[in-house]
Amino acid sequence: MKIFRWNTARAKSYIAEISCRSSRGAAGKEKEAGRIVDDVRRNGDRALRKYTRRFDAPVRNIRVTQAEIAEAYRKVDPAFVFTVDELAGRVAEFEKKSVQKSWMKESAGVIAGQYVNPVESVGIYVPGGKAAYPSSLIMCAVPARLAGVKRIVVVTPPGRDGRINPCVLTAAARMSIKEIYKAGGAQAVAALAYGTRTIKKVDKIVGPGNVYVSAAKKLVRGDVEIDILAGPSEILVLADGKARPDFIAADLLSQAEHDANALCVCVTPSMKLAKEVEKEIKVQGRNLKRKEILGSALRNCAVIVTGDMREGVDIANAVAPEHLEILAENPFSVLPGITNAGAVFLGAYSPVVLGDYAAGPNHVIPTAGAARFSSPLSVRDFYKRSNVLSCDAKGFWKLSRIAAKFAEAEGLDAHANALKIRNNVPALRKGRARSRPDKVGADNV
Repeated sequence: MKIFRWNTARAKSYIAEISCRSSRGAAGKEKEAGRIVDDVRRNGDRALRKYTRRFDAPVRNIRVTQAEIAEAYRKVDPAFVFTVDELAGRVAEFEKKSVQKSWMKESAGVIAGQYVNPVESVGIYVPGGKAAYPSSLIMCAVPARLAGVKRIVVVTPPGRDGRINPCVLTAAARMSIKEIYKAGGAQAVAALAYGTRTIKKVDKIVGPGNVYVSAAKKLVRGDVEIDILAGPSEILVLADGKARPDFIAADLLSQAEHDANALCVCVTPSMKLAKEVEKEIKVQGRNLKRKEILGSALRNCAVIVTGDMREGVDIANAVAPEHLEILAENPFSVLPGITNAGAVFLGAYSPVVLGDYAAGPNHVIPTAGAARFSSPLSVRDFYKRSNVLSCDAKGFWKLSRIAAKFAEAEGLDAHANALKIRNNVPALRKGRARSRPDKVGADNV
């Protein structure tokens, strides 16, 4: 892990580079992902089985059976089942404030509003491979259920034994999800987007995945709605000189263990703290299991020493991290300056890991600088809104004068005709007489 002073060219070059990181990893895999997506689109289950066998393991049944779910329940610690329910309850409680309802407003013969419906079907991608992520399944499934989505599908890659991780299966069962499929990677995204004989297509795909999953989601976007193009995990810790270096090091390592390309940055005005954090990372890292991943991730990470906390805030906004921790004497005084961050964790006892596993705010969060223009997954992402308009004769007359002016300005005479043809209807004449428009407005219709 490197230490840079902010007023040096190396530090500014480093921040400039990570601030423009985007989803370059996924972009580099689009050609390969495109071949897989096209194959599954044309050949369905046959292609899906081929890629599952090639990348994961041969499977007899793509769809998980009830017997497999029952077996998963027997394998997991009963306390884990309770924990799943507890986290689901916390996520639901947090999301309730974002539930949307249809609304209408009436004014002078015009009724306008929005009619809100849930998306009809959603596919949740749950990562597999080197780790299991039942928490990600919960973060996606709970807001979808709360929105009223009728059909929720889970896809997740099987292990080398051809089975799904029992914790993931148990979490899916606790979320009352009936359709669970042994499929991962770009091939699973394609199956959700276009359908196969076994997997019916969905309207929206959510959930994080590797670079091939993100590349495939980017390719199918437009044929199906997606959430975000997730990249490697990110954390930026903004710390004053009084923060504990052991806490900072532990939190940086907690995100570094996710991915060899994870972004882990500490920004502080204290060189003393920077050196202590570097030392703590070495000490704590010796006792952790995923040393190879940690080593790769930390080679790309740094501690930036600034002149003051305000410079640190500017750096945080430029980086727009997935996770931002503010470890300061009064973190709430720093918060108003933050404009770009997926999730913000305030104070020494609010580590990212609580947001990942326990607190309730969603942990499916924009990465790669996308926090500049997007937000964490929410119940709001599972709704469709239809604008609604209803006018009586009086309302029509009031609005038609405005519409006629724009139709004339844009040279669209068929638009103007749609107004004029209603102008001679008796009911409208009565409405016009009651509303007594000015002469300029009357002459325009």
